[in-house]
Amino acid sequence: MGTATHDGAESTAGDEELVVSANARFFRALGDPTRIAIIQLLLARPHTVSELINELDVPQSRVSNHLACLRWCRFVETERKGRQVLYSISDPRIRDLLHLATRMAGDNLEHLAASQRTGPDWL
Repeated sequence: MGTATHDGAESTAGDEELVVSANARFFRALGDPTRIAIIQLLLARPHTVSELINELDVPQSRVSNHLACLRWCRFVETERKGRQVLYSISDPRIRDLLHLATRMAGDNLEHLAASQRTGPDWL
């Protein structure tokens, strides 16, 4: 027997596990400073890979790998314009999410940025 969700629908343990797993991956995709920087740039306007490389001053391979992750997670989408591929935010709610995260972190921004307890070595 399942449990009632906030909208009154039945959910099973398998559904709950799927939601938890998907949410963890959702936040993990946002857990990299370069990916957040890419998202912030794309919130301002669509960019090409070359523009992102110049703005971020990181190697092309790193930008491409992060864009692949962001595309896979459906945070960004592409549009071909001639020979160029423009990357843009696929869901404008990401702006609200980042704004809320910044508000929640509040006065703890420096503390959270310096945390040694949430890195890949600790997990």
